[in-house]
Amino acid sequence: MMDPICLVENDNEILSVNQKALQILEKISQPVVVVAIVGLYRTGKSYLMNRLAGQNHGFPLGSTVQSETKGIWMWCVPHPSKENHTLVLLDTEGLGDVEKGDPKNDSWIFALAVLLCSTFVYNSTSTINHQALEQLYYVTELTELIQAKSSPRPDGVEDSAEFVSFFPDFIWAVRDFTLELKLNGYPITEDQYLENALKLIPGKNPKARTSNLPRECIRHFFPTRKCFVFGWPTNDKELLYNIENVSEDQLDPKFLEQTNNFCSYIFTNAKIKTLKEGIMVTGNRLRTLVVTYVDTINIGAVPCLENAVTTLAQLENSAAVQKAADHYSEQMAQRLSLPTETLQELLEVHAACEREAIAIFMESSFKDKDQEFQRGLVEVIKNKKEGFMQQNEEASIKYCQAKLDALSKALMESISAGAFSVPGGHKLYRKAMDRLQQDYCQVPRKGVKENEVLQSFLQSQVAVEKSILQADKALTEGEKAVAEERARNETAEKEQELLRQKLQEQQQEMEAQERSLQENIAQLTEKLARERENLLREQTMMLEHKLKAQEALLKEGFRKKSENMSAEINHLRNMIDNTNDGNLWKFTWSRAGLRRNQTQGGPQGRAKETGNLTPRCAKAKRR
Repeated sequence: MMDPICLVENDNEILSVNQKALQILEKISQPVVVVAIVGLYRTGKSYLMNRLAGQNHGFPLGSTVQSETKGIWMWCVPHPSKENHTLVLLDTEGLGDVEKGDPKNDSWIFALAVLLCSTFVYNSTSTINHQALEQLYYVTELTELIQAKSSPRPDGVEDSAEFVSFFPDFIWAVRDFTLELKLNGYPITEDQYLENALKLIPGKNPKARTSNLPRECIRHFFPTRKCFVFGWPTNDKELLYNIENVSEDQLDPKFLEQTNNFCSYIFTNAKIKTLKEGIMVTGNRLRTLVVTYVDTINIGAVPCLENAVTTLAQLENSAAVQKAADHYSEQMAQRLSLPTETLQELLEVHAACEREAIAIFMESSFKDKDQEFQRGLVEVIKNKKEGFMQQNEEASIKYCQAKLDALSKALMESISAGAFSVPGGHKLYRKAMDRLQQDYCQVPRKGVKENEVLQSFLQSQVAVEKSILQADKALTEGEKAVAEERARNETAEKEQELLRQKLQEQQQEMEAQERSLQENIAQLTEKLARERENLLREQTMMLEHKLKAQEALLKEGFRKKSENMSAEINHLRNMIDNTNDGNLWKFTWSRAGLRRNQTQGGPQGRAKETGNLTPRCAKAKRR
């Protein structure tokens, strides 16, 4: 298990990213569950995070009035209950440190924690009262520190209305809690205690509006809320000062139970970090988000989720194309035995490898606007396929030429020795050539160039045969003329057969391109359907949350505030209607775009129907 490491350094209130921490995240390809804890300094945040890591030591603890943690520290551990997941714990420096000069620095730490995590733990002491809520004023600044969209909405709906779609779950951890959980004389749960504290204070005066602002922000931005209260770990102050070295039997049993309940809830319920529309975050993707957000803050801009996702998509989709292309190349090299007997054999292996490559791309890519990267993959695979076809042809030519050289060696020696320069020599030569072609035809797996290589060899022998024919004194001039005509006809027939083979291969390649197009469209259609389901699920969750919040406001007597939510709710309903209608125009454009990519550089024109032809040797004809 690695030790905690500083992820975001805060040196003289200037934020920077630790490169060693980024290297750790870069190597994590698993989904990450990110839990961040924020709160005033000296409130025991680090102790809870150490317990989540299953350790007493790790994040530094302190017992003085100085803040121990600076910046944001990270601890990556295997998730204790989710196989093949990584639990990323983020411990932030204490808010409200008296040694800080600029309170804005605390606000950025708070905002970064919200942006990076999937579960946000706010840690405070004593009770959730007016003072505690006032100390959580950072939540009221989030609308100024975080943007969902890169540009304002034309419909006038506030940008913060979308926070609920990507903000983390919210947990309020109340430490050193000594009150009895009762309301109006009746016992209540910890969650009821939190929700009661978040009820708005009646009144329209400035004091009530100020007090209600953090309550409203928590209620509106964080749809999933949970509360845990913790008693004192021990009444012994000496033990409190060194709690990381205290054994469990020295701690209050009730505190241990509360801590275990907290950890169990996190392990069971804390979600994988996701972005809008269900985009799952891995360690490597979290790395990109950290860098993007901190760089944005350092240039004086506001971190924008839409821009961060765009940056992430560019990197991830490029990597997805490379990963898919590499898989295609590796599998083609493994499965092909060159030369293949026919072009169709190669194309079938290509289709299987391409199908797998597309699936790999679809799994890793997201936000591929206008299918830019998918079209890029189509082009890459097309070029790689053509490379394998070229290798196949070269292997076939080399193999066939070697076989022909071996089979024709005796014939060439006979020609050189003048064995056919005798009366009746032409007949002997024809028999020898027929036998050579028959032997060549029996050679297995000559590949796609078998006829072309043979035809080239026969062409090279035309002058030789003509010379032998003219020198054969056993033949009359008429017989020689007939023999020449027959030779020309056989040559023309072989050329036609070679042309039919080329046309057939051209047709096969065009059919393979069409199958490739259909495979791309089929997998794209499935992916768009999944993305649409994710978007609908997200929008429905947002609508349910807004309706619930509106109903709560109405019940609490805030009719005006309730009515003010109608614009957001109507906007969401329109979004859901549009999503249900689908994005047919995107699919149509994608089909056309993919088809353009596949036809560029491909076979020109459509081959004529040539029947069920298969490449074969030209049959040797006897006189």
